Amino acid sequence: MINPTAAPAAPAAVKILVAGGFGVGKTTLVGTVSEVTPLRTEEYLTSASVGVDDLAGVGAKETTTVALDFGRITISDEVVVYLFGTPGQERFWFMWNDLVNGALGGVVIADTRRLDTSFASIDFFESRGIPFVVAINCFHGINTRTPEEIRAALDLDPQVPLLIGDVRQRAFGKETLLALVDHLMSLPTPV
Repeated sequence: MINPTAAPAAPAAVKILVAGGFGVGKTTLVGTVSEVTPLRTEEYLTSASVGVDDLAGVGAKETTTVALDFGRITISDEVVVYLFGTPGQERFWFMWNDLVNGALGGVVIADTRRLDTSFASIDFFESRGIPFVVAINCFHGINTRTPEEIRAALDLDPQVPLLIGDVRQRAFGKETLLALVDHLMSLPTPV
């Protein structure tokens, strides 16, 4: 018999890690899809980062994530998705090891102008056996490479979903997360 005075069960938490190089759009993606105002740990770039952080291709960027971004999406009374965005600069990569704990899967955000900044994120997920998708963020609607060129440049396994769009668009963010869910559901169940 169900106890009518018992507290309702807490929803299942699903953790997704959003990773990628510096300035590729991780903070933007988390903010675009989150139902709550995201927690952001951004600080202004200062002259102290000159020679430490590679600002090539992101010259107009004024802030950077120094710890994490956090957002939430309620799917139902039973399921809540928590999004954790990683810092992109190499000096903060040590935090990824803590952020990944309990993650069901990941999203790698990439910029075709600087695909090499995505290698570390892809290697991180692959080395830990964490399923992921790759979302190419087309800044200003510009993409100069075909999906085949991108897949070859990133040396992606054929089963890794690759999406191309603008992370500022909520529909693309939703499409990316749904692609990750589809990818997770297509994988063999661990024994």
